[in-house]
Amino acid sequence: MKLQERLKALRTAQNWTLKDLAARSGLSVSYLSDLERGRTVPSLGALEMLASAVQISVIDLLTGVDFAGESTMAALPAGLQELLADPEYGPALTPEWVAMLSKIQVRGLRPQTKREWLELSLYLQRFLEPES
Repeated sequence: MKLQERLKALRTAQNWTLKDLAARSGLSVSYLSDLERGRTVPSLGALEMLASAVQISVIDLLTGVDFAGESTMAALPAGLQELLADPEYGPALTPEWVAMLSKIQVRGLRPQTKREWLELSLYLQRFLEPES
């Protein structure tokens, strides 16, 4: 995932407009638009302001971006975080499954709730890991 895609995904996951994010981050709407279109590269300061606005660390902000490292819980979508924390279903999700699920997106949309993530993971497990 490219940085501009990550920034837009974080904003849209909150159901925020560029104007909403601008108000929360202190960055201008035009600058945020340029970031999401890949027309400019943010400074570390801008990344800190964006991370603070969505209440995650800069590391979590950059997780999933082509040059970033491993995922942390905070970088995962909220419903997927809830599923992983569930004592019944969470332990069954291996790091490989979590990595795969966290990348799933169709036309910019992804599951939002714990139940939607559970249904998706169970379906994929039945499809990809059929019983012998």
